[in-house]
Amino acid sequence: MALYEHTFLARQDISAQQVEELTQHWKGVLEANGGTIGRVEGWGLKSLQYRIKKNRKAHFVIMDVTAPGAAIHELERQMRIHEDILRYMTIKVDAHEEGPSAMMKRGSDRDDRGPRGNDRGDRPARGPREDSRGPREDKGDN
Repeated sequence: MALYEHTFLARQDISAQQVEELTQHWKGVLEANGGTIGRVEGWGLKSLQYRIKKNRKAHFVIMDVTAPGAAIHELERQMRIHEDILRYMTIKVDAHEEGPSAMMKRGSDRDDRGPRGNDRGDRPARGPREDSRGPREDKGDN
């Protein structure tokens, strides 16, 4: 059987509980067609880069799937007609990723330096600012 990563986006106006029920439903579809599910991650409600079917946000879910091609075809067929699914994508992979995905790691890599961390490296702090006409001079009240 082939290995896949399957991601789907659900509408923003359904609850997290309904997203979990949808995930269980899609697991059942795959298992009924001879597939198995590995890791399942819900990334939560995230903003979309552009509107999809009048939605500005969506619930993101990713699943590691081991299944025959017919099971994936049936899953995608049912997702295509389901009204709560905005988009889906299935990618064939050589091996499933171990541990949490990059999206889940992103928040745990942060520390007390702020959301971007210390991305300046070893560069020194900037000196006084100059414009193209040369250094600035104080123009006091004379």
